[in-house]
Amino acid sequence: MALDKLKRDVRRVAFYCLVLLTIGFFVLPILWMVATTFKPPGEYITDTPTFIPSQPTLEHLIELWEVGFPRRLMNTVFVAFSATLLSLSIGFFAAYGLVRYKFPASLDKVFLLLVLMVKLMPPIVVAIPLFNILRFLGLIDHLVGLILVYQLYTLPFCIWMLLSFIRDVPIEIEEAATLDHCKLFSRLFRIMIPLCGPGLVATFIFTLILAWNEFLFALLYLQTPSLFTLPLYIANFITEDETFWGALMGIGFISSLPVLIFAGYLQKHLLRGFSMGLK
Repeated sequence: MALDKLKRDVRRVAFYCLVLLTIGFFVLPILWMVATTFKPPGEYITDTPTFIPSQPTLEHLIELWEVGFPRRLMNTVFVAFSATLLSLSIGFFAAYGLVRYKFPASLDKVFLLLVLMVKLMPPIVVAIPLFNILRFLGLIDHLVGLILVYQLYTLPFCIWMLLSFIRDVPIEIEEAATLDHCKLFSRLFRIMIPLCGPGLVATFIFTLILAWNEFLFALLYLQTPSLFTLPLYIANFITEDETFWGALMGIGFISSLPVLIFAGYLQKHLLRGFSMGLK
C-alpha cells in the first residue's frame, strides 16, 4: 500500500511539473515581451540582459503613439471586425442550408469539398487574380477591398466551423415551430441563432484572430502607410540595419490586448461553444 501511494505521489508530482514547464514555455516569451516594452535600449541591447527592467520607461509606447500607431490600430479593428461579421453572416446561412436541406446529386458535398479546397489553397496562388479584380472595382489601396479579400479564407473557416454547431440543434424544434406557422427567417432568428449563440461566439473569436493577424494580402493590396494594418505596420520596425526591439515588443504587446480582452470577456460563451462542437 505504501509503495502504491508513493507511485501515485510521484506520478502526481511529475504531472504538475510537466504542466508548469508547459505553461512556462508559452508564458515566458509573453512576459519577456512585456518586460522589454518598458526597458530602455541599454538594457535589452546587451550581452547580459535582465528580465525585470532596472529603470522602467515609457519611451517606446510614447514613440509608438507619435508615429501613428493608434491610426493603424483603428484600421485593424475596422478591417478585422468587418471581415469577421461579414463572414459570420454569410457563413451561418450557408452552413444552415447545407445541414437542413437536401441537394440533388450530392451537390452539398461537392460544395463543401470546394470550400475546403479554397481554405487549403495557398493565398499567393490567387494573389494576381484578386489584384486584377480589386483594380477593376477600384478597391486597390482601400480597406473595403481588404475586407472583401479576407473572405477568401475567413468565409470557408466559418462555414466549416458552424456546421457542427447547427447539426447539434435538433430538427424537431424547427418542425414544431413550423407547425405553429413560424416562417424560415423567423425560425432562424428566434430559434437557430439563440441556440447556436455559443458556437457563433466561438467562431467569431477564431475568425477575428485570423483576420487580425493577416499579413500577405495587406502587404499586396495596401500602398498608403496611413492605411496599414498592424501586422504590416509591425514589419516596419525590422530593417536591414537595425531591429527596434523596444518599439517592436511594445506594438506586439498592445496589439495583442484587444483580442485577449474580447476573448476573455466572452470566455463563458467560448467554452460553451467548444462543448457544443464536441458533442
